Amino acid sequence: MSRIGNKVIVLPAGVSASVAADNVVSVKGPKGTLTQAVDSDMIVEVAGTELSVKRPTEQKRHKALHGLYRSLINNMVIGVEQGYKKELELVGVGYKATSANNVLELQLGYSHNIFMAIPAEIKVSTTMEKGQNPKVILEGIDKELIGSVAAKIKSLRKVEPYKGKGIRFVGEVVRRKAGKSAAKK
Repeated sequence: MSRIGNKVIVLPAGVSASVAADNVVSVKGPKGTLTQAVDSDMIVEVAGTELSVKRPTEQKRHKALHGLYRSLINNMVIGVEQGYKKELELVGVGYKATSANNVLELQLGYSHNIFMAIPAEIKVSTTMEKGQNPKVILEGIDKELIGSVAAKIKSLRKVEPYKGKGIRFVGEVVRRKAGKSAAKK
């Protein structure tokens, strides 16, 4: 039984949704428009300011898709209304980040700088304040795209457990290991 799938999505003011004949849901809001292709078995209904996803049978596959598509559509509604934001911080001596024209330049202790092209749907900005770690801020309306870009940036320099150096999300807790000196005692 999908409890998430049974919940109705309430469309806020300024947000509209429509379902095309080939089961493509498009959500339009103040920040932009997003579309999502829904499995042909699922039934998506828009009634006024409410959107609901229904499944045709109680098969295991339909139950799994029911909650999935409801969550994806809900993320689209939140994205076009409020947008999403991810903040990453670079922890390490000499780590720097700059951005220009949706190209992110990172100095992460390697012999060369890393240049990363950010998709046009995402707005990237960097902050480097004295006494604080450099930050990379990603903003956009597509939650999945922002998450995948943030994961790609994070994978360029994974956080190591001994000194805690690397790229991490702001507020992320890193479990630290003691190292060799703890074994001598």
